[in-house]
Amino acid sequence: MQTTKIYFLHGLESSSKGTKARFFADSFPQVVSPDFSGDLKERLQQMEKICSAENGLSLIGSSFGGLMATCFALRFPDRVTRLTLLAPALNYGNYHAPKVMLPIPTILIIGQHDTVTPADKVIPLAEKTFSNLKVRIEDDNHMLHNSFKQMDWNKLLGSE
Repeated sequence: MQTTKIYFLHGLESSSKGTKARFFADSFPQVVSPDFSGDLKERLQQMEKICSAENGLSLIGSSFGGLMATCFALRFPDRVTRLTLLAPALNYGNYHAPKVMLPIPTILIIGQHDTVTPADKVIPLAEKTFSNLKVRIEDDNHMLHNSFKQMDWNKLLGSE
């Protein structure tokens, strides 16, 4: 049986020392939170190197990390089993939905008061990207600080 390796991909200005990464380190130590730097291409190369021999990946991506998780899944759809996208920056740069939708089970969680990755811009792109998508809109902003720790992470991580 293939075991799932879970990675948390932080946002553009964050790191493995950020609030969400520290939460995972404290509450779910099986979640790996690498540090990434550079532009999207450089970060994707770093991710590819980090998990080069792994399959069965579950990726949690926050903001720019959500864009990164999406792009990684588009490049390696057979290696990714689950995506949890927290206010993903699908509205960043020149992201375009693929011609063929990804069937990977994906949950997108976004704040209704998010001005960085507005739901009305991000959700339509996600709906064109993922055929197995669930969307949750929280009464929160981009950081999701009001709702993040209240989420059922056992369920979201598939550990229940």
